[in-house]
Amino acid sequence: MDFNTENKLFDWARGFVVDLDKNTGLSPQIETGARYLSQMKGAFHDEEAEKALLAAGDPVIYEFHRNQSRGTKGDLIFGCSIIQPGKVGDEYHMTKGHFHSPADICEVYYCIGGEGYMMLENEAGDWSCLALHDCQVCYVPKGYAHRLICTGDTPFVVFFVNHAECGQNYGAIETKGFHKLLVERDGRPAIIDNPKWAE
Repeated sequence: MDFNTENKLFDWARGFVVDLDKNTGLSPQIETGARYLSQMKGAFHDEEAEKALLAAGDPVIYEFHRNQSRGTKGDLIFGCSIIQPGKVGDEYHMTKGHFHSPADICEVYYCIGGEGYMMLENEAGDWSCLALHDCQVCYVPKGYAHRLICTGDTPFVVFFVNHAECGQNYGAIETKGFHKLLVERDGRPAIIDNPKWAE
C-alpha cells in the first residue's frame, strides 16, 4: 500500500517509485529502447558471422529503460539494461560501451539476474573484465569506458545509476571498440586482443 496520497510519478522533491518493466505501461518519462544487430554494425569482430546473422533476421542484442532526468545537478539517472544471451561468431552479446562526458563521473551497476561481465578500459589502456552475477554490485570509476557482456543462457539484467548531468561519449569505441574482446573458447569466456587495434 502506498501512503503518499498524491502519489505523483517523478516527484523529484518528495521521492517516487517507478516500474522499469516495459510491459506494465510506462510513463512517457521513461525512455525505453532496443539495440538491434544492424544498429551495432562493426561492433563485433567477426564480420562474416555478423552478415550471416543479419541475412537470417535482425536480432535484438540488448534493451534499456531509464528515467528522463531533469539534468539538474544532484539528480540521478537510473534504469536497467537487459543483454540478451547469444553470440556473434565467438563473441558474446554486449552493449555498445561508452566513456562518460564529462569523464570524471562514476557509475554503479547492480546485477538483478543472469550472468556476465563488465569490461572496463581507460584512455591509457588500463583494462579489466569483472565477472558480475545476481546481487553483485560493480563500481565503474571515473575515466573508464565500460561495456556489459552477457555470457549466460538467460538475459543479463543490470540496474544502473549515475549523475543526471552525465552524457555518453562513444568516440573511438564506435570505430575500433575496446582493446580486449570477450569470446568463447572451449565453452568458457576468454580474453583476446582486438585485432582492430593492431592495424
